[in-house]
Amino acid sequence: MKIEFERLNHIMLCIPHGAEEAARAFYGGVLGLEELRDMGYPLPNGAIWFQMGDIELHIRAEQASELSQRHPAFEVKDLEAARLLLESQGVAVRADSPIPGRNRFSFRDPFGNRIELIQMLA
Repeated sequence: MKIEFERLNHIMLCIPHGAEEAARAFYGGVLGLEELRDMGYPLPNGAIWFQMGDIELHIRAEQASELSQRHPAFEVKDLEAARLLLESQGVAVRADSPIPGRNRFSFRDPFGNRIELIQMLA
């Protein structure tokens, strides 16, 4: 059994608290990315989302921490099968805040890196 990955969905980068406008100036102004402002729901944890080609770039403020929330997010075909596989291998999974149109969870690799898995809902 293996996880069936579809594609990279998004990458999340972190900024210091209070740097949101500087992030908008850099990612929206300098890099020319389109900010996704009206998703039809509030973005989780005050995140700023940009469209970057066919993936999204998520920016969120956080305190410096050993366990950063920075992460890649991969779409998978069967999220529940992925969860069962990871748990059968002793990997702890964490439910993430709900986002309409997708189910998701995250886990940490043996080195502390956060990885998110997503299944888009039809």
